Amino acid sequence: MKSVPNPQPSRPLTRRQMLQASGLGALSLSFPGVLSASDANSRPVGTSDKSCIFLLLCGGPSHIDTWDMKPEAPEEYRGPYKPIATAVPGMRINEMHTKMAELTKHFCLINSMTHPGNISNHFDAMHNLLSGQPGAPLDSAYMGSILSKLRPNERNIAAYFWLMKCIGNPVFCAPNIAHGGHLGSAYGPLFVGTAQNNPSTVGFRPPDLFAEEASSERMQARRVLLDSLERPASSGDATPGAKDWQELHRHAFELATAPEVRQVFNMEREPVTVRDRYGRNPLGQNLLLARRLVEAGVGFVTVNGWVGPSPNEKLGGPPSSSWDMHGGNMGMGNAFSDGSYGMGFCLPRLDQALSALITDLDARGMLEKTLVVAVGEFGRTPKILTQGFPGRQHWPHCYSAILAGGGIRGGRVYGASDKTASYVKDRPVKPQDFGATIFHALNIPLDHRLGKDGVSRPVSTGEPILDLFS
Repeated sequence: MKSVPNPQPSRPLTRRQMLQASGLGALSLSFPGVLSASDANSRPVGTSDKSCIFLLLCGGPSHIDTWDMKPEAPEEYRGPYKPIATAVPGMRINEMHTKMAELTKHFCLINSMTHPGNISNHFDAMHNLLSGQPGAPLDSAYMGSILSKLRPNERNIAAYFWLMKCIGNPVFCAPNIAHGGHLGSAYGPLFVGTAQNNPSTVGFRPPDLFAEEASSERMQARRVLLDSLERPASSGDATPGAKDWQELHRHAFELATAPEVRQVFNMEREPVTVRDRYGRNPLGQNLLLARRLVEAGVGFVTVNGWVGPSPNEKLGGPPSSSWDMHGGNMGMGNAFSDGSYGMGFCLPRLDQALSALITDLDARGMLEKTLVVAVGEFGRTPKILTQGFPGRQHWPHCYSAILAGGGIRGGRVYGASDKTASYVKDRPVKPQDFGATIFHALNIPLDHRLGKDGVSRPVSTGEPILDLFS
């Protein structure tokens, strides 16, 4: 543990210095959600113990090449892939989705997702999607933060996790990804993993204080140091902010020292066959970790859809979002290749990981209580771009999503696009209705109001799609 010089009265230690000195800095500053599980002002809303695993396919996958295929469309629209038959009439998914095609009874495919207006950038589209509202104010809280606020975890673990914040270009990070928007930073997620250190890498290490080998002596030493630094704020004159900070430290300490919490991140506890079934790549192992977190009582886990670098990548360069497949227009290579930004590489890994998650949850009796969402922030242009390597640009007017578990009735397609998957022609699903549907599945009252500093907002302004439920 680092030695800390005695603070001078004229220059007291800042909160950041206190946390860095104690070794709690990485947990408390990067992962503000630790407070949510013990916020005395929170009252659980609803009686459900349902959870959500939200797979965010950052970059926006091509709906016409994945889940809304149009084999009758002209070649410049339909692309090179063929649809595979499923048991659901009208559900035509990519031929590389061999495992998902066997699970159609478990999931509903929405082919009528749409953004009002022409939102053509990742930043705004992701912000509206995760907020569950169109034209979302900049301080909007995301769905995981709202659940964390309304249903704090009763177990000794935070309510909201995000597995890998963003990869490469920060354009793939929505504005409020790291904090709770208007609800406050206490309701932001705990981030776990990077491109270099995630559950698929050899020697994966979770945040330091989650590590199983962290000794009790080391943790107690940190506790003593924190107590000595906090003592002035523990007097009767302590401000509400100081008391909140003490509560943050207390819960961070509990979270760091609870053996059951640290064990969640030990992926070696999973059988080799299970890890192999999910796929030994960032997407597969993060979805497996998400299942472990939900099993431990976490209410909302967002998983970055990055599948990792392809061994066949010829362009090189830093890792970025897997699904932003522009092709030669952005120097990413052929969108239909087996490179890092090619469907030939990414789709089989998505098929393996997502099917393993659904199968695993079902086998463990967890699927009915766990809503699985797989969606990007928008779709891609129906017509293929041919500037250099082929690819597709951003397209907010029509895209697809998969919902499984959490009371969703599987074995069906909801909504429809036109003959080239350009625009929605039947039963459009806007961000507010998509968000309302997720909250409905989690038994969160949509008219409940929440906020701080006198600002009160409803959970959702949308209408849940009740037809999706059994």
